[in-house]
Amino acid sequence: MPRSVNAVASRRRRKRIMILAKGYWGSRSKVYTVAKNTVEKGLQYAYRDRKTKKREFRALWIQRINAGARQHGISYSQLIGKLAAKQIGLNRKVLADLAMNHPDAFKAVIDAVK
Repeated sequence: MPRSVNAVASRRRRKRIMILAKGYWGSRSKVYTVAKNTVEKGLQYAYRDRKTKKREFRALWIQRINAGARQHGISYSQLIGKLAAKQIGLNRKVLADLAMNHPDAFKAVIDAVK
């Protein structure tokens, strides 16, 4: 009886890795074993950095809000505390956008909490 191998599934599995490795430099996109290692590492970075991205954006928003708030004589922590006390439900992303792109609207928010 001839040996039975599932060539269709094997080829599909290798092809999926090679498609993901498209655009990599040199043997990273040509040689399956090298491409497999590179793709696996890239997917690990992608998973990790999806979490890191959220952290970094929150830090950036806080810096922008703080800079905008200090121009009006109030610190970031005071502003956030007063927003919570007045029950104004603006999140940090929106506040940062206001501070950067709409300074008049941001000033109105600050005046509302003072």
